[in-house]
Amino acid sequence: MKSFILYFTIAALIISCNKGTNEKASNMPMPIEVAQPVVKEVTLTREYPGYLDADAAVAIMGRVNGTLVSKNFKAGSRVKKGDLLFVIDPTLYKNEVVQAEAALSTAKAQLQYARDNYDRMKAAYNSNAVSSIELAQAQTNMISSEAQVSNAQAALSTARTNLDYCYIKAPHNGLMTLSEYPTGSYIAGVNSPVQLGTLYKDDIMYAYFNVTDNQWLRQQQRKGEVGKEEYITFALGEDRYFTRRAKMDYLSPDVMLSTGTMRVRAELKNENGFLRPGSYISVVLPYEKISDAILVNDAAIGTDQAGNFIYVATPDDIVEYRHIVTGSIVDDTMRIIQKGLQPNERYVNKAIMKVRNGMKISPYTLPLQKSHTPQ
Repeated sequence: MKSFILYFTIAALIISCNKGTNEKASNMPMPIEVAQPVVKEVTLTREYPGYLDADAAVAIMGRVNGTLVSKNFKAGSRVKKGDLLFVIDPTLYKNEVVQAEAALSTAKAQLQYARDNYDRMKAAYNSNAVSSIELAQAQTNMISSEAQVSNAQAALSTARTNLDYCYIKAPHNGLMTLSEYPTGSYIAGVNSPVQLGTLYKDDIMYAYFNVTDNQWLRQQQRKGEVGKEEYITFALGEDRYFTRRAKMDYLSPDVMLSTGTMRVRAELKNENGFLRPGSYISVVLPYEKISDAILVNDAAIGTDQAGNFIYVATPDDIVEYRHIVTGSIVDDTMRIIQKGLQPNERYVNKAIMKVRNGMKISPYTLPLQKSHTPQ
C-alpha cells in the first residue's frame, strides 16, 4: 500500500513538471522573419505586345516573257545587293538589241546623208540652181531622219532594258523567300509583271506596338525624367528573352477611337540577322522614375475587405496591422509602397498567416543574398 502511494506521488510530480514546462514554452514569443524596406531609385515600366517588321519588303518581279532558266540563290538564304537572283531566257532580247543597234546605225547613216544633201541644196539655192521647194524638201528629209534616229535610240534603249530584265538582281542586302516558280517555268511578265519572290531588307528592323493615350500623355509629362532611348524586350520562344536598345521614331498623329490607343514605331539595328520579320515581341516602355521608392516583398502583403495591409514589427517586437497603399511591381517580386510604411520600419516578411495584430514575436532577419548573373 505504501509503495502504491509512493508511485502515485512520483507520477503526480512528473505531470506537474511537464505542465509547467509546456506553459512556459507556450508563453515564449514565436520566431518570425522580418525585413526592412528596400529604398532605391526605380523606373516604372509598362509592357505592350507588339511585332517586328523589316525595313523593306521588296517584291522581285519578272517583267519579260520567257523561260526561267536559273535561280541563283537558296530559298531563305541571305543575299547581297547586286547578286544575280533569277535569269529569264535572254536569247530573244539579245536579238532585239542587235536589231535595234542595226536600225540605229541605218538611221544615223540616213541622217548624215540628209544633212549633207541639205547643205548641198542650200549652196545650190544660193546660186539659183534649185528652187525653194527643192530646198524645203531637203530640209524636211533631214528633220525626218533626225526623228528616225531618235526613234531608233528609244527602241535600242527599250531592247536593252528588256534584256536587263532577264537578269534579275538583288536591289539590297536581305533574305529571299521561297519562289513558287521552278526552273523551266514560263514567265509571262510583259503585260502583267509576275512576282518571283520577296526580298526582306532586315538590317534595320521596326517594332510596332500600341500605347494608350493616357499612358503616352503621362510619359510626356515626365519626359525629362525618362531617357529618350527606350529598351525593348523580345520574348522569342519559351524562356528566351533578349534585350535590345531601340529608338522611337514614329507616333501616330491620331488616337484610334475604337481602342483609345496610339500606334508607335521603334527602330533598331539587326546586324547579325537574328531577328525576323513577323516575330511577336514584348515591348517594355518606361514612363516614370521614382528616386526614393519604398519596396517590400510582394508576398508579405495581405488583402482583406479594407484593401491591402502589412504587418509591422514595432520597436517592442509587437505585431501591428497596418493598412497600406501599394504601387507597381518592380523586379518581379518587390512591390512599391506609396503610403503606410516608413523606410526605417520593419515588416513581417514571411508567415503572415501565423501572426495577428498585437502579437508578441521574436523577430529575426536573414542576410541578403547576392544575386548571381547567369553565364
